[in-house]
Amino acid sequence: MARAEVRIVPIHGIPEAKPGDSVAALVLDGMAASGLRGEPGDVLVVTQKLVSKAEGRLVELETVEPSPLALEYGRRWERDPRQIELVLRESVRIVRMDRGLIIAETRHGFVCANAGVDLSNVPPGWAALLPLDPDASAATIRRELAERANWEPAVIVSDTFGRAWRNGIVNVAIGVAGLRPLEDYRGRHDPYGNELRVTVIAVADELAAAAELVMGKTERCPAAIVRGYRFEAGDGSGRELLMPPDRDLFR
Repeated sequence: MARAEVRIVPIHGIPEAKPGDSVAALVLDGMAASGLRGEPGDVLVVTQKLVSKAEGRLVELETVEPSPLALEYGRRWERDPRQIELVLRESVRIVRMDRGLIIAETRHGFVCANAGVDLSNVPPGWAALLPLDPDASAATIRRELAERANWEPAVIVSDTFGRAWRNGIVNVAIGVAGLRPLEDYRGRHDPYGNELRVTVIAVADELAAAAELVMGKTERCPAAIVRGYRFEAGDGSGRELLMPPDRDLFR
């Protein structure tokens, strides 16, 4: 079946999130301000930062007591030791520390820069941490949208990650609800009759990356709708996108 046309629609006018806010309610406020209505088959992509703010995953840096390791590493590379301390606290494994950067594995299983601790798009003197359970966050947003607006899109919580072998950063899915995050082509045949043996497409990551094209990093647009993509509905999880340790050649 040929792929249908896909549209990516930014949701402007979403209010600034505060701890305790409903992300679903904020998204609906933005949709009302933008004159948008939800449709069957939509995929809603929301940024990790919006979710983290609403879930209270913000830390005031002046409340952080740096460890000796954080102090020494910060001094050596002219980095804020309080941020480094937060990175160490959010990490279950340090993969690499070099030139001021820390590559770490989080308790979620993500391997990323600075364990997802971010100082951008938050007030000065504060840091944002990743949601405790991004899949649960996505599921809550989806359920509340159904309850409040009779709209039940698939939901992706996205964050920006670097990539091995490639320059530049892209949005990826860290939380998923309502769609299968991977499309498995193994066992199918290409137009020349060759059997595909290893091809598995990270659909949720591709949707997250596509949505970032209209959300941007400085435009105060923390959500977008991907419309027209024929995804496989199901009880998906962002954890399905993680490389199993026994297949991870970078461990």
